[in-house]
Amino acid sequence: MIYREAGQFKTTYGADQAVFPVAQDRVVVAVAVVAAFLVPPLVASEYWLQAVLIPFLVYALAAIGLNLLTGYAGQLSLGTGGFMAVGAYSAFKLATAFPYLNIIAVFMLSGLVAAGVGLLFGIPSLRIKGFYLAVATLASQFFLIWLFNKVAWFTNYASSGTITAPDRAIFGVLVTGPNSSAAARYLTALGLVAVFAVVAKNLVRGRVGRSWMAIRDRDIAAEIIGVRPLRTKLLAFGISSFYCGVAGAGLVFLYLGTAETLAFDISISFLVLFMVIIGGLGSILGSFLGAAFIVLVPIVLSNAPHVVGLVLPVALQKQIELMVFGGLIIFFLIVEPRGLARLWQISKEKLRLWPFPH
Repeated sequence: MIYREAGQFKTTYGADQAVFPVAQDRVVVAVAVVAAFLVPPLVASEYWLQAVLIPFLVYALAAIGLNLLTGYAGQLSLGTGGFMAVGAYSAFKLATAFPYLNIIAVFMLSGLVAAGVGLLFGIPSLRIKGFYLAVATLASQFFLIWLFNKVAWFTNYASSGTITAPDRAIFGVLVTGPNSSAAARYLTALGLVAVFAVVAKNLVRGRVGRSWMAIRDRDIAAEIIGVRPLRTKLLAFGISSFYCGVAGAGLVFLYLGTAETLAFDISISFLVLFMVIIGGLGSILGSFLGAAFIVLVPIVLSNAPHVVGLVLPVALQKQIELMVFGGLIIFFLIVEPRGLARLWQISKEKLRLWPFPH
């Protein structure tokens, strides 16, 4: 675009050029979301919905929550599994104590309970940071799992010590429980993730997100310019725990159906942390890419020997899968330490310039 100002001609071609890719990205995202709502329920099998897509969405939601805390606010946390357990057990208690409460309200309230617990364990972040904070959040992981194991009230005094998602419906369609269809649970998970991803994206673009990044980059300088460290860090812990709590409720109600505390052990905390690191710290898209990597790669590796016609002992195949999986993680981190989101960004930039890289 060329316009006249003070007798001179000026061009804003660069600005327009920068706007068009953003608009194109938004169109692509909108089309992808619509396709995600329409295509998988119609063409995907029960296996793909139950074993691949639903866990991918649940873990992506947990990864977004941890990314808000670690990637944007710079607060390292190893208590994700514990906060997910708080959300799961809170949802179970609410759903069984109030049978007529809408299941979406159950998810929201369970997230609020997890947010309260996250605020409590986030208080030490004012005085400690880095690995010391990671150890403090790790203590919360062990304490919460111990609490749910020892207090039978959380499981309604079930002798098995497990919690089971009851049948609950939205607009007359069962979306949780053993009688619900995989397609209904998938659409519920997708709706939750889509809404929370948009909220997180707008959150990090606003004043709250800028405060988080200021604390992450230079906490003393941020405090000098007026950012309140305790308020900012606690807000990050609260919102992150809310996301993890809703993800924990989704893990039981939309994916597993039945679970015990073993489903929320320390391995879940490290798994979600790996998703954030592999996908890209400080990137909402990276949370989805990291979750896809962690969910899909083990499935591909477990089926690869059968595709090429190799017959291996089960124990050996499992060990090979772990070695290859770890090797891929190391490879991607060496190629691009900023994660898969950065690789995707570089690929888009190259494709926009191709075949004229100059």
